[in-house]
Amino acid sequence: QVQLVESGGGLVQPGGSLRLSCAASGSIFMLYVHGWYRQTPGNQREMVAEITSGGNTNYADSVKDRFTISRDNAKNTAYLQMNSLKPEDTAVYYCKLYWGSRSYWGQGTQVTVSS
Repeated sequence: QVQLVESGGGLVQPGGSLRLSCAASGSIFMLYVHGWYRQTPGNQREMVAEITSGGNTNYADSVKDRFTISRDNAKNTAYLQMNSLKPEDTAVYYCKLYWGSRSYWGQGTQVTVSS
């Protein structure tokens, strides 16, 4: 079993920054993708950013040049640095870890961008 613990959400003003963390523990295959998704009420969960064990990244167009995903393989931890935040970035952010047919989700952390 794999457990994901997220932290770093909160309230921030437009233009501000936040850094999310996702620490994974348990039986984790060495080659996995670590990612961040977000969801707003009434909408589907959408991919924000992903990073492979080799460091390849993928971003949603809406966050390119503002968000940066990184990971520390030794700690099985992924980070999402969010800069120049906009009100439309407000959502519950979920961490996901997956390989092959297996996928695991964190409990979610609220990010609210408001003045």
